[in-house]
Amino acid sequence: MAGDYILEGETAAAAPRRFDKFLKTFIILAGLGLAGQLIWLMGITPFRPFSRIDISGFDGLTKEEIFAAAGITSSSSYYSTDTRAMEKALTGLYTLQSAKVFRHFPDRLQIVLEGQRAVASALASMGGRSVPVFFNSQGVVYRIGGDENESALSRQLPVISGLFIEDPVPGMRLPAMFLSLFRQLEKIQSSAPELLTAVSELRINPKPYDGFDLVLYPVHRKVKVRIHELNEDLLRYTLLMVDVLASKEPGIESLDFRSGIASYKPLEVSSE
Repeated sequence: MAGDYILEGETAAAAPRRFDKFLKTFIILAGLGLAGQLIWLMGITPFRPFSRIDISGFDGLTKEEIFAAAGITSSSSYYSTDTRAMEKALTGLYTLQSAKVFRHFPDRLQIVLEGQRAVASALASMGGRSVPVFFNSQGVVYRIGGDENESALSRQLPVISGLFIEDPVPGMRLPAMFLSLFRQLEKIQSSAPELLTAVSELRINPKPYDGFDLVLYPVHRKVKVRIHELNEDLLRYTLLMVDVLASKEPGIESLDFRSGIASYKPLEVSSE
């Protein structure tokens, strides 16, 4: 009988030992599996090609064009990617206003693009016909029009006349002397777009030696307005004075604000 009790005691003591051994084995195997996952996640995956590249915000470029400009290849990976260099390269494209590139660990890339915003349009001669061209705030032709969407866009923008543009190509840049004009157009478009919708045309009149004046054509008044520069305050004041003076003097042909004091010419004595 005593032997039986001893055997039962040994069996009872062996059960915890087997459980401890199983638990230790499980912990070791789990640790090895976790270590393997970490090695794969931290040491291998970030060096492998991106598994996913998301592009959003602008559909005017193909994926191949974006990859070529950004320098993305089939071997590009998380650790081999310089996001700043990619952003700089992408914003160098005349069709893009801005580009943001984000790396998401361990193997995903996100590219957020913003297309150029037109601040003005003009008519250019191309193949013997007139076509609309669109300028950004840097005075760069970034789009050459022709379809319905572009025609609708050109109607929403002031038309710049007085420029001779022949056979335009995307990326063509106007002379630096016009840069301030297009930057002001962008500022007004951002802060007071309703002012620009009241203007149908801006004609550039080069001065004999340097610089240029502008002739502004309001949408709702048949009055030409001469100004020496363009900014929001002057444009607002100019349009207000056009309405006031034109309502009192219906025979006004042109207004001149170049001296800082408004002067006008009646239609019958105008030299133009």
